[in-house]
Amino acid sequence: MNGVLPDLALRQLIETGAISAERPILPEQVQPASLDLRLGTTAWRLRASFLAGRGRKVSERLADFEMHRMDLTEGAVLEKGCVYLVPLMERLSLPMGLDAVANAKSSTGRLDLLTRLVTDEGTEFDRLPEGYDGPIYAEICPRSFSVLVRPGMRLNQLRLREGQAVLSDDDLRALHAREPLVTDEALIDEGLGFSVDLRPETGDLVGYRARPHSGVIDLDRIGAYHASDFWDELRTREGQLILDPGAFYILVSREAVAIPPDYAAEMAPYLAMVGEFRVHYAGFFDPGFGHGSAGHGARGVLEVRCHEAPFALEHGQVVGRLVYERMAARPERLYGTGIASNYQGQGLKLAKQFRTD
Repeated sequence: MNGVLPDLALRQLIETGAISAERPILPEQVQPASLDLRLGTTAWRLRASFLAGRGRKVSERLADFEMHRMDLTEGAVLEKGCVYLVPLMERLSLPMGLDAVANAKSSTGRLDLLTRLVTDEGTEFDRLPEGYDGPIYAEICPRSFSVLVRPGMRLNQLRLREGQAVLSDDDLRALHAREPLVTDEALIDEGLGFSVDLRPETGDLVGYRARPHSGVIDLDRIGAYHASDFWDELRTREGQLILDPGAFYILVSREAVAIPPDYAAEMAPYLAMVGEFRVHYAGFFDPGFGHGSAGHGARGVLEVRCHEAPFALEHGQVVGRLVYERMAARPERLYGTGIASNYQGQGLKLAKQFRTD
């Protein structure tokens, strides 16, 4: 059956060697519909981001772009505003018929840590053609905060697919009729639209803006940092927020969304014509997100960066969409069920390294 491969199928690919690694792959790397990828022991500081291009290997192109090499074994700081390339521990030898897409993990996106997958002969980021056989790399560009990283850290994840898995709008409407995907009326147009919440039911806290001059964040330290040292709170009762060019924001969707167990979803940016900002960094929603025991959906946290001009964002403005995909089979474990799911049932929430007390 066509669709996104579930956890059982991912484990089978590991057993057959289609997914291999220099260190044994850990059980906790296998998520309901994706595989977490681990940083290797080396990083190259680059003078510019690059793609290998057809017929070229990443290793062949490094001499054109590398500035210096870093050993990550004892931990190393990736500095804000710089570009790095890190070979990942995992290697792929995909059978024909299987392609793959990568995306940053939730905490990675919430830290404004731009992380993209790079491959040999690649002509675009985060996409692997069917039958890809070779190493994989993470390009990492810290945008708001410098970060301390070590080998084995998991900043991005890989989803494997067989055939066409994306639901058409008609299929999505039928699914919503069977199992409501949002708490309000569903806006379906090339996916399920969602809007921004700038009028919270309680209080006036609508989001956070990254502070421009902050300290280093050790990604392994969970709940270790006071949010106020890294973020400014954004408060309003007017339902409007003016975005500053170059600033990074954490906001939340107005709708609570649900991903039924037989489906997965990816967050995609909305049409560029709606404003000069981007809402899309960490994009995978696993089967079971906001579903079942979690209640009636969970909010989607929005990672927003404004571009050329200040922009007035209004409460209820549509800013993105969820593209739903069929699973090839139901996962053995769902998001928030039997696995450590940091953001199940979430509202407005920063990355797990921060505390707001």
